[in-house]
Amino acid sequence: MLKRLLSVCAGLLLALTVFAATRTDLANGHPDRYVVQKGDTLWDISARFLNKPWLWPEIWQANPQIKNPHLIYPGDELVLAYGADGRAYVTHGRGSIEPHARVLPLGEAVRAIPLSVIKQYLHKTRILTEDEGEHAPHVVGLEENRLRSTPGQLVYIRGLDAQPGQLIAILRPQGRYYDMPPEDDGRPREVYRQEPDARDGRPSMLWRHGPNEFTMHGNVRFLGYEALEFAVAQVTRSGSPASALVTNSDFEIRVGDWVLPIDPHPYDDEYLPHAPRTVPSNMRVIAFSDALAAVGTHQVVALSRGHEDGIENGQTFSIYHPGDVVVDNTDYPEGSWRAALHPHDKNVQLPEEFIGHVMIFRTFDRVSYGLVMDGVRPVHLGDLLHGPDETP
Repeated sequence: MLKRLLSVCAGLLLALTVFAATRTDLANGHPDRYVVQKGDTLWDISARFLNKPWLWPEIWQANPQIKNPHLIYPGDELVLAYGADGRAYVTHGRGSIEPHARVLPLGEAVRAIPLSVIKQYLHKTRILTEDEGEHAPHVVGLEENRLRSTPGQLVYIRGLDAQPGQLIAILRPQGRYYDMPPEDDGRPREVYRQEPDARDGRPSMLWRHGPNEFTMHGNVRFLGYEALEFAVAQVTRSGSPASALVTNSDFEIRVGDWVLPIDPHPYDDEYLPHAPRTVPSNMRVIAFSDALAAVGTHQVVALSRGHEDGIENGQTFSIYHPGDVVVDNTDYPEGSWRAALHPHDKNVQLPEEFIGHVMIFRTFDRVSYGLVMDGVRPVHLGDLLHGPDETP
């Protein structure tokens, strides 16, 4: 009888422990029911229920009767409930649109992050490999020997293998990305991105013998060319040079611009926020949008890891700023024998400081783009990425 009673108590204690652990993940003041509003994002909705929005896939109970069970639409009622094991989950409530009556187009589904903020990086920006960048066909001449070309005019392209009628994309290189080894004290190096050569638009070679270079601090790894797709043209004559008629353009085309095939599947905009299985080492912020020194919430950052490193859409990371190295002049006064005999001991490495969270929305082989979802401090170049629950 005593064993049975102890067993029951142990079972209840385990259930309460699981329940308590689950409740601590719920946000303070979380609703029991929520009706999805137009303009909501999945991150916003998840943050209403959870302290950690990237845990949404663990509590979301998708309706298997719906064709796309992970999609949520304005007007859907979400209900917080608890299972027999005490774990919390969110599901569609009675107020949600019934599966057979759902007529809203896919484009009206709630997105993980606001697409308007990242539109340019979904439609316009590409990261090209070394081979793609170095051997890309390029514009060698413009109709009537103009300096610039606009829609309705011909451009002449060298190295293009295409047939008349084929649509092609015209791109302009924005720079080259490198994975720089950290300094001896662990701090980031400043050079991650090299601007294109102003003379002909092609990025100049940092090292003429190749993209990889061994230094005293480690290997400098070439990550890719960033290029902006800004125009579309239709091939009118094949050959070298080939002719193409510009059909639309965001700005004027010039000699040296790159030419690539139209990408039929340029991006995937369906993703759920979730934690990565593993975090690649030395993953850092290597560039950001619309700023020179730092960025904040809802701004885009480029990161130094991609497909090859297991990065995928929806993964959420914590951003940390590397700690500075300061001199302890209290225990090691300047000019003292102690400071002279122990020059390294007087230097103190400060810990990394939490900045905010970033969610991946587009990946390439060695580079990915993410949107800063929240933060307590500005994001700087060289900031490190860790798992969302990891404390370095």
